[in-house]
Amino acid sequence: MKTPICLWSGPRNVSTALMYSFAQRDDICVVDEPLYGHYLRISGADHPGRDAIIAGMNCDGAAVMRGLLARQRQDPSIRLFQKHMAHHLVGLDLDFLQETSNIFLIRNPRDMLPSLSIQLPHATLADTGLKRQWELYTDLRAAGQTPAILDSRELLLDPTGVLAQLCAHLGLDFDPGMLHWTAGPLAEDGIWAPYWYHVVHQSTGFAPYKPKNEFPDRLLGLLADCQPWYDRLYENALIGSARGEQ
Repeated sequence: MKTPICLWSGPRNVSTALMYSFAQRDDICVVDEPLYGHYLRISGADHPGRDAIIAGMNCDGAAVMRGLLARQRQDPSIRLFQKHMAHHLVGLDLDFLQETSNIFLIRNPRDMLPSLSIQLPHATLADTGLKRQWELYTDLRAAGQTPAILDSRELLLDPTGVLAQLCAHLGLDFDPGMLHWTAGPLAEDGIWAPYWYHVVHQSTGFAPYKPKNEFPDRLLGLLADCQPWYDRLYENALIGSARGEQ
């Protein structure tokens, strides 16, 4: 049986662009943050569109994951690519992770936090998912898995090189069609797309990397909380072929 792919990201990490990239493949079906409703129900987090999200999707996280695993078993012609946020894993038995191919997407908090604070003005370390990603990564390694880590900067600097390595890791042939898509929403977008996906809906591919030249003083404390967890994860990240030769 093909194992479903679970992407464990944090917010504002170009995870939606990566989902759009995989959606261009004929052998992949994408699923957008199926545990979002579960997370909002369990955590009580106040996110944009909270009530509509909870009303519009299955908020029983265990049932959601059972259903996705069953869907993969029932249709061996495709492979599911599930885009998740790492911090959505609250109050769940994580045994299902032994049946999935797990990958992580990270972003330097210096680049990520100014964007996150627009939607979540009072964001905390938990909202970034960075500590949770490290915990998941180390637990999966201890269980004998070899999950891949992608860094958004490396991905944007060399989409072809990083995606080719990721595809090889997942047992897939690299498809150049993953580099481009049609502007506008994807049919699989979650109902939260109007709050979070403005930029990706205007895109037709991975945008060039642009470093943030200024960082707001009000976020320096949160940056200090985030940086050590990001640094640990980045040490294990895939580096594009062009960068790796430097």
